[in-house]
Amino acid sequence: MNLFSNITLVQDVIRPVLDILLLAVIIYKTYSILEETRAIQLIKGAVIILLIYATAYFLKLSTMLWILQMLAPGIVIGLAIVFQPELRKIFTSIGRGELFNLQSRSKPFMVESVLNAVEILSKMRRGSLIIFSRKVGLKHITDTGTKINGDLSTNLITSIFSHDTALHDGAVIITNGKIVAAGCFLPLANEPDLLKSLGTRHRAGLGMASESDAVVLILSEETGAKSLSYDGAIYYDLEVDEIRRELKKLLQFQEEMKEEQSV
Repeated sequence: MNLFSNITLVQDVIRPVLDILLLAVIIYKTYSILEETRAIQLIKGAVIILLIYATAYFLKLSTMLWILQMLAPGIVIGLAIVFQPELRKIFTSIGRGELFNLQSRSKPFMVESVLNAVEILSKMRRGSLIIFSRKVGLKHITDTGTKINGDLSTNLITSIFSHDTALHDGAVIITNGKIVAAGCFLPLANEPDLLKSLGTRHRAGLGMASESDAVVLILSEETGAKSLSYDGAIYYDLEVDEIRRELKKLLQFQEEMKEEQSV
């Protein structure tokens, strides 16, 4: 009887812990999947609406409650439509067993391959735009170009930008160590204080860095100058070592930076 009681007690303790852990894993992995897309911004908006509803409920704001209750069905349907690609991605991940894989799926960016290509293109005076995606998804940008999904390499980058093709005029998008698309169109910045000497390529890079958390590497066709744009700012005419250091910091290469500092 005592043994049975002990087993029951252990089960009563383990069940809630297991329940919480499983729920935490599901929430974390779902958030990780959504974080790779622009849908995370919509989630934040939905949370704000829920907070407004909770405030109206506790303060008994009858008019606000009535409005929110009238809009609720439309909001649910709208969210289902807007989140359809993300929901499909979640269920696909479940089917592949990726949802419960606690290891990071991201691959390290091959910075040296990009920098080698940029140095070659700089000597050739070939302009280029290379986008490193971070947390905010860039599907709306990749859809404007040509899908490639190729392994990142110096040869592939130089092949895209060293010839006068349709892909040369747009940007290359790099995600998780792969070139996912090329020839992509970027939004142009409308900064009034932007240097007059900077052309369309630099304005496009700054526009991309202003509307997302992406890091943009810009190579000038006229001068061969290399620039970086991120967090709504542009840093013009940088040396390769400066770009390498900034990319590793911005793309979180902590291990490589520690190794370099110890040398």
